[in-house]
Amino acid sequence: MAKKQQPRRNETSSTGDDAGYHVPVLLAESMEALNIRPDGIYVDCTFGGGGHSRVILQHLGPKGRLVAFDQDEDARQNLPDDDRLLFVPHNFRYLQRFLRLNGITEVDGILADLGVSSHQFDEADRGFSTRFDAALDMRMDRRQELTALDIISTYTELQLHKLFEQYGEVTNAKTLARTIVQRRTNVPMKTIEGFKQAIRDIVKGNPHKYFAQVFQALRMEVNDETGALKDMLQQSPKLLRPGGRVAIISFHSIEDRLVKNFFRRGSFEEPEENPFANNEPEPEFNIITRKPVTAGDEELKRNPRSRSAKLRVAEKR
Repeated sequence: MAKKQQPRRNETSSTGDDAGYHVPVLLAESMEALNIRPDGIYVDCTFGGGGHSRVILQHLGPKGRLVAFDQDEDARQNLPDDDRLLFVPHNFRYLQRFLRLNGITEVDGILADLGVSSHQFDEADRGFSTRFDAALDMRMDRRQELTALDIISTYTELQLHKLFEQYGEVTNAKTLARTIVQRRTNVPMKTIEGFKQAIRDIVKGNPHKYFAQVFQALRMEVNDETGALKDMLQQSPKLLRPGGRVAIISFHSIEDRLVKNFFRRGSFEEPEENPFANNEPEPEFNIITRKPVTAGDEELKRNPRSRSAKLRVAEKR
């Protein structure tokens, strides 16, 4: 017997199923941006608590399809009972591969809500949050080997310096890197608390903010977040039908810049300021959002995590 479809609704608020797992950010704005067709095929690259996916399903008719990716095994617990949904338990950097494996060559829309889910932050043993003491893990996909502890234990001083500077914008990234390398053989750093104690005397400014920046940098490196984003963006023009849209919600200036540059020029580099250069390729996208969409006052009050969220949308020519 076919499974019962989720009823269609007109509202763009999330159902209660994901409330304890993750609050979807810029939900109404991203649904409007996708311009969902009832019979279309859509991809949610970051299923998480399923908030965005549920509302996409509400907009789809009986012939519509949704493919949801999530590399975190915990996300499975949030899957709705709906035959129109296909769940892929892998990183969205393998978007094209798994779509083709399932007989899908073109889609009408792609959505990605980047970053960490509230659930991942709140699960102490995952090692994402500075609020708990646990192993330095930070893997979104626990099938992979590299952990935050591996990075702290094996990266060179230069590698550590660059990742803290680039991904965390840590003000004394060079000093932090040198301190870790000097102390890691004699000072226990296997746990969150041990690591924090080992570097506490070089913390600059607000300790809470400082450690948040350091942990963000480690998390982004462990999960190769910018690499995965680049891979997915490069696949999107080949997968989208003409008129199909890609909507990306980012929480970090590096990610936002990558999305902006790719939408505008099909590359991730800033353009050279050469007034005589005229060799840029024809853009594959029309930009829908000239400036990134940000959360309104009501959402900011309801969900402080939305403060740094930026939504950019482009449409395949």
